[in-house]
Amino acid sequence: MAAGVEVAAVVKSDGYGLGAAEVARRLRREGARSFFVARLEEGDALRTALGDQGADIYVLDGMVVGAGRRLAAARLIPVLNTVPQVEAAVAFAAGSGAPLPCALHIDTGMNRQGLAVEEACAIAAAPGRLARLDVGLVMSHLGSAHDPSDPRNGEQLARFSAVRPLFPEARASFANSGGTFLGPEYRFDMVRPGVSLYGGGPEERPDPAIATVVRLEASVLDIRRVAAGEHLGYGSGLVLQSPTRVALLGAGYTDGIIRAARQQGYAWLAGARRRLLAVTMDLTIVEAGDAPVQVGEMAELLGPNVLLDDLAQAAGTVAHEVLVRLSPRAERIYLGG
Repeated sequence: MAAGVEVAAVVKSDGYGLGAAEVARRLRREGARSFFVARLEEGDALRTALGDQGADIYVLDGMVVGAGRRLAAARLIPVLNTVPQVEAAVAFAAGSGAPLPCALHIDTGMNRQGLAVEEACAIAAAPGRLARLDVGLVMSHLGSAHDPSDPRNGEQLARFSAVRPLFPEARASFANSGGTFLGPEYRFDMVRPGVSLYGGGPEERPDPAIATVVRLEASVLDIRRVAAGEHLGYGSGLVLQSPTRVALLGAGYTDGIIRAARQQGYAWLAGARRRLLAVTMDLTIVEAGDAPVQVGEMAELLGPNVLLDDLAQAAGTVAHEVLVRLSPRAERIYLGG
């Protein structure tokens, strides 16, 4: 989708909960050269993991108070979001005697992070202010890229396109996962996919263009028949209307199975979808039907048969949250070298 432009990898939040070091090292082997993290601490850890492999690591929090020396020591690139951050970066560069590599983030309508368009224009109009900075990238972020019909996408694009020429020596980046799919005019010099690297569809629904990346499995601990009229799990929220054969799985919300997905979500067991009936701290109960399920058999709670966006929709959330909720207790096995 992004042929001809750089594909940078967003690996913040510990690689969307999957392990930033392992994910980034694999993406590095696949050709990624630029990585985005949120926190300074994430950048430090990622630099240690990647070493001196020519990777650029951008810190989205920017030039937070006292961060200058740590950013420089780990060769991290701050994404400057406010005028005070720009001023702090200029002051640090003046003290170090060398230009500071950085990126400028411009808010084009998401109202989350970034310089106001007017602030970016003022900075560009005072070139002396940037003389000590090596601005290699100017970027913004789409707020509605998951909905191609939302007019906000075109509005943000127009604002970014108007500001981008003010920094002619910098590369430009605008598109996240969804933005990459909106069309070539959104891609500029670099795209920054996040959730779609990990299996999430660009429109917050399953997309055949996106391969499954994560598989979450749990073993069947017990199988039992529960009579009609019996309660299942805590409280009285679920009363069985008919005799039901259920399977008890060894994973719960401690492991990242969102409790809100019960009733609407499903697992894959014995070759078919099995409705999630209850989710507790350590256990999940699924409807087993008459399938030849056995104790010790593995059930798929996320994977090629239990799609990430389906589970997110069942839980009333987005794929990003499903991934980052996967807990350290869930053993991680990385395939493919």
